[in-house]
Amino acid sequence: MMRHEFKKYDKYKDSGVEWIGKVPFNWISGRIKDFADINVSTRIPTNLTNDDLVEFVPMTNVNNNIGRIEKFNFVPLKAVSSGYTKFKNRDVIFAKITPCMENGNCVIVNGLSHDIGFGSTEFMVFRSFRKLTEEYLHYFLHNDLFRQNAEPFMKGTAGQKRISSQYMTTHYLALPPISEQKTITNYLDTKTTQIDKKIYLLTKKVDQYSELKQSLINETVTHGLDKTVAMKDSGVEWIGKIPEHWEKKRVKDLFVESKIKSVTGQETLLSVSEYSGVTQKKDNVGNDELLTNAITLVGYKICKAGELIINIMLAWKRGLGVSSFDGIVSPSYAVYSPNKSICSAYFHYLFRSNRAIVEFKRNSTGIIESRLRLYSDNFYSIDVVIPEYKEQKAIANYLDTKTAQIDRIVETINTEIEKLKELRKTLINDVVTGKIKVITEGE
Repeated sequence: MMRHEFKKYDKYKDSGVEWIGKVPFNWISGRIKDFADINVSTRIPTNLTNDDLVEFVPMTNVNNNIGRIEKFNFVPLKAVSSGYTKFKNRDVIFAKITPCMENGNCVIVNGLSHDIGFGSTEFMVFRSFRKLTEEYLHYFLHNDLFRQNAEPFMKGTAGQKRISSQYMTTHYLALPPISEQKTITNYLDTKTTQIDKKIYLLTKKVDQYSELKQSLINETVTHGLDKTVAMKDSGVEWIGKIPEHWEKKRVKDLFVESKIKSVTGQETLLSVSEYSGVTQKKDNVGNDELLTNAITLVGYKICKAGELIINIMLAWKRGLGVSSFDGIVSPSYAVYSPNKSICSAYFHYLFRSNRAIVEFKRNSTGIIESRLRLYSDNFYSIDVVIPEYKEQKAIANYLDTKTAQIDRIVETINTEIEKLKELRKTLINDVVTGKIKVITEGE
């Protein structure tokens, strides 16, 4: 196996490009169009008929990890022969729209059965022709400095900004000799593959812990903490067997909708997440982001700690939770006050369990999934099961402790994943900008 090591270049020079700065002395600078064609025309092979299947690449099929098309979709040629981006094997396709551009949706195309493929019109196509390898261009387009320099020139509305072909053709880059490009890309191929493998394995661990957490919640909120207690049929299809001393109730017997509205709009703004339940909105936005686009928060719904908040459009996707805060929520959310006989923390876990989410979806109204709504009448009609108050509280306390332990483990793993992603970025940035030199063993 070839081994690589780093050292500084012996001599640097000014690249003449402000954002690039100094580059190794033997590197050359130029515009992308000096080294590659962009959006070059690609002819459809004459031996293909309209009914022949060809590869099609939606934006979502380009993994934002380094250089990978997750899969090809196969469609009849007549469906994509006009109005779509065309490319060949070895072309570099690059997403020009946010957020895909920032995420690095860029790949070298390989494996096209007819040497022609089709994709979203949001792809740009680059074809190297001199002094630039496809592999090096591919890594350059993943370079953070390039993306940060390009972002101010993107045009369009927030979330739908695009970088223009004109900007890309005239954008400058610094290039090492071809032999050095190959050394660099071989090194980056090896290192990014190793890093990606570690990220994949750690991500699988996160998934496993997430499944463990949900399994623990599902089991505990329906079977309780005492595994020796006698069980009975609950009479509720979505729950199944329960401890024989538990009761069946309808939601309407336990919660009442609160429709109190804010007069001042000055209360703490809350949000509902499928991942974390109810949180304070200020904890989920960056320093340069607005809490809300609303002109005023007057008329938002008042919520008290212990009340249940449901985003009626996302109940089927776990968009609900019991609040730990006093505050206000969107007028389109539903707020429910629990009666004094129940521990709302228990219902936070029950209503966010996998079984409950399936039941919420079944009781939601709408033609397509993205338009489902869980209105109060349908929510009230759902049957649930509950132990006595003391046991509800014990279950909630137990799950607080256990889920917090799992969350801490997941947070540690996610921190390691972010470190690996940052390492990958740093390696690419430093090598393709000439900050460090990659040499093979024996040089």
